[in-house]
Amino acid sequence: MHVAVLGTGIMGAGMARSLLRAGHDVRVWNRTAARAQPLADDGATVADTAAGAVEGAEVVLVMLWDTPAVLDVLGSAAAAAPDAVWLQGSTIGADGMLEVAAARPDLRLVDAPVLGTKGPAEQGTLVALLSGAPADVAAAQPAIDGYSARSVYAGERLGAASALKLACNAWVATMNAAVGQSIALAEGFGLDPALFLDATRGGASDTPYLHMKAELIAKGEFPPSFTLAGAFKDVELIRAAARAVSVAGDVLAGLVAAYGRAVAAGHGEEDMAAVYRVFPPG
Repeated sequence: MHVAVLGTGIMGAGMARSLLRAGHDVRVWNRTAARAQPLADDGATVADTAAGAVEGAEVVLVMLWDTPAVLDVLGSAAAAAPDAVWLQGSTIGADGMLEVAAARPDLRLVDAPVLGTKGPAEQGTLVALLSGAPADVAAAQPAIDGYSARSVYAGERLGAASALKLACNAWVATMNAAVGQSIALAEGFGLDPALFLDATRGGASDTPYLHMKAELIAKGEFPPSFTLAGAFKDVELIRAAARAVSVAGDVLAGLVAAYGRAVAAGHGEEDMAAVYRVFPPG
């Protein structure tokens, strides 16, 4: 298929490479052109404009920062094939997705956020969360299969998949912050943090995620699989969505505070595990 990828940050770049490996013809665009250029070495065509990227595309994958950025690139839609399917993969919440749908009711839009970070994006093993017209999902399925290992269909209602993404991200953000807090507690008590990992190993509360993030903390190096700034943006979005549906946000308030402090301290471009830095005594 002819696939356009708008937004080549950590996720978009990895997904573009997976699409190329799956045999698709891929054009890419990024607002900061230098971030898209390395994909040329992988076989992608790098476009100077969003309109140039979507020209003739059968599927357009949008992986941008927020709702205004997504709305902005929809101005390029006229260049795409008339029946192109637009996979809106950015984490913008249900309200953001509905705003996008209202702005362009003429487009075949599929709500299509993903679960996973840099590694799964590059390996083509993301989980695709989908909602929208079944015919539109089916038309884009070859491209979706190019970057995902499986799909979860949340129904025809646009915004349902984005809502599901927020629920999932709330869990991930909570686990990530809890790893940092527990390791900091062990250190504060004068214990080797490895004892915490040994004590939980193999039990019901043990997860590969715990060990993955603990390893970054132990090394004191945080190459980003998903940035702390992105996590902070998401937990703010989740807290606002929770308020809108009258779900208590006690845990979310703590996450916003912790991630916000870490971003303010200059760790925004590090992996989200760097939230650990705010827990030990300053």
